[in-house]
Amino acid sequence: MLRVEHVMGFPVSVRVDVAASGVPEAAADEVFAWLREVDARFSPFRPDSEVCALDRGEIEAGAVSPELAEILGLCEHYRLATGGAFDARLPGRGLDPCAVVKGWSVQKAAELLSAAGATRYCVNAGGDVVAAGGPWRVGVRHPEHADRLCAVLEITDAAVATSARYERGDHILDARTGRPATGLLSLTVVAPSLTEADATATAAFAMGARGVEWAASRDGCEVFAVDEERRVLRTAGFPAVRGAPPVGRSKEPRGQRLRASAPR
Repeated sequence: MLRVEHVMGFPVSVRVDVAASGVPEAAADEVFAWLREVDARFSPFRPDSEVCALDRGEIEAGAVSPELAEILGLCEHYRLATGGAFDARLPGRGLDPCAVVKGWSVQKAAELLSAAGATRYCVNAGGDVVAAGGPWRVGVRHPEHADRLCAVLEITDAAVATSARYERGDHILDARTGRPATGLLSLTVVAPSLTEADATATAAFAMGARGVEWAASRDGCEVFAVDEERRVLRTAGFPAVRGAPPVGRSKEPRGQRLRASAPR
């Protein structure tokens, strides 16, 4: 089964191995209904959304829905973890939790498929992927050449997210300065869930070059990055089947060491 729809401003594809799962088409209906609900409730671009109502002061912070409370809690977690580089509230701008909402909502969509009995599936949301069963192969786009890949991954029961400049320009800001983040061209994170992978990739990109080691130090996260000097940095456990050669990674819990190699 394969379904593709445009939701939340990007294409979302749901591919389910029905032979392995016996999952009805209605499961995909539920996935897309959920994503449309998320867009309606949590978009900062829709005046009637809960996020906009909260931002205008029409809802007290303690009276938001449990789902928005969870999203805001995640935003605060990453703000503190990055020393303020990542922040859903930027000076001169309204509340914008999109960097957390996307991965969080697509991860929950994937969990709907699992609850329906799917055991082998892949959900691709604008290039960010959560997959069950496997193995599945996922390409990481070259940050400067749309027709080339930096690496191809092979994942099973995992998620992949990339933050970069190539689709939307300098849209990720370092909240400490209010200016576009510098130091990296792209950063990809593999993690057990897309909630973690997507938020970590965005938060690390906002931190700049220092964000690579920060992301690598997080439990369960593997990292592949290209910096502004066109060097490739990757953790030894990054599940690439081809691409830049692996580099060393310390087993110590803090400050995994990443060495640079020339991009291919």
